Amino acid sequence: MSCSMLGIINATNEFETFQNLTAHRTLASLPFAGRYRLIDFMLSNMVNSGITNVAIFTGHEIRSLMDHLGSGKQWDLDRKRDGLFVFTPDGKSRYERFGSFAHFSKNITYFLRSKQKYVVITNCYTVGTIDFCKILDHHIEMEADITEVSNDGKSLETYILSKDLLLSLFEKYKNQGYYSIFDVVHDKRHNFKINLYECTGFIAIIDSLQSYYRNSMDLLQPTVWKQIFSKEEPIFTKVKDEPPTRYKREAKVANSMIANGCVIEGEVENSILFRSVKVGKGAVIRNSIIMQKCQIGENCVLDGVIIDKDVRIENSVHLTGTLVSPYIVGKGTVQEGR
Repeated sequence: MSCSMLGIINATNEFETFQNLTAHRTLASLPFAGRYRLIDFMLSNMVNSGITNVAIFTGHEIRSLMDHLGSGKQWDLDRKRDGLFVFTPDGKSRYERFGSFAHFSKNITYFLRSKQKYVVITNCYTVGTIDFCKILDHHIEMEADITEVSNDGKSLETYILSKDLLLSLFEKYKNQGYYSIFDVVHDKRHNFKINLYECTGFIAIIDSLQSYYRNSMDLLQPTVWKQIFSKEEPIFTKVKDEPPTRYKREAKVANSMIANGCVIEGEVENSILFRSVKVGKGAVIRNSIIMQKCQIGENCVLDGVIIDKDVRIENSVHLTGTLVSPYIVGKGTVQEGR
C-alpha cells in the first residue's frame, strides 16, 4: 500500500501538566505501553499507510528523541530517496502546539524538493490505528481543500491537504495572524472547503499527566490492546536485545504488561513494567507504571505510582497516588525508607 503523501509530525508540543516526566525529554519520546515512545504510534501509522517521506519538526529537549529515532531504520525509513527527516528549531524560537507555519516555512526547501502531491500533518501524542490512505481517498472523493480527522467528534489535530495549498498558506497567512493549519481550519472567514473524517476505534490523546496515566491503564483491557497492537498494522519501535523476564518462585503477576529483561520476586497487579525492572521479594506493585531499569526494593508497596527511568526504591518504601493524581518519582532519583 502506498500513498502519495508527505508525512509531517509536529513534535514541538510542550504541555506543563506532565510535571517532571517531560523535564528532560520531549513529549514525543515519553515512554508508553511498556516498550514504546509516543511518537512510535503516528510514525508507524504513516509507514503502515505506505508513506515513505516523513518529516518530524521538533521542539527542545530532543536528545532522547534523536537517540530513539536514529536513522529511521526501525521504521524502514533509512532510504536513499525520501526517508526520515528531523528539523530542529533555531535555538531561539519556541513553537506552540498544532504545528507551526513559521517552523515549516524555515525549512521550505524540504517541501519544494519533495515529489508527493499531498501532505498529512499530525501530532506526536495521538495513540491509535489510523489508515491515512483511506482518509486521502475520502479527501479526494469529497473534492475538499482540507480534511480534518476526528474521533468521537473531537479533533485529532490531523489534517490532509495538497502540498501546493500548504505552500500557499505559508505566504498568504504569514501576516494575518494564522499560526498553524489548526487556525486556518477553525477560522470561519476563509472560503476553503473543509471535510471532516471520523476515525472509529480506540484513539487516545496523551496531552496531560492524567490522560497519560488513564490511557496507560486502559491498555490492560484486552479489547483496547487488540485495537492498537495487531499483526496487520504493527507498531514499530527501537529494538533492544535483552533476555526474557525472570519470574522467581515468590512472584505473583495479574493483569499486567511486563517487558523483557525484568526480574520479578514480588507481586505485580494491574501495572505496566518497562524493560529491565527489578522487583524485590515481598514488594507489592498495583495500578502503577514503572519505567526502564528501575529497582524496587524488598517489602515496598507502590499503588497509583508513575516511576521514571533509572529510579531506585529502597526497602520498605510505601508510595500511594490516585487516578486523578498519580504519585510521580523523577528520573534517576533514590527513594529512601522512612
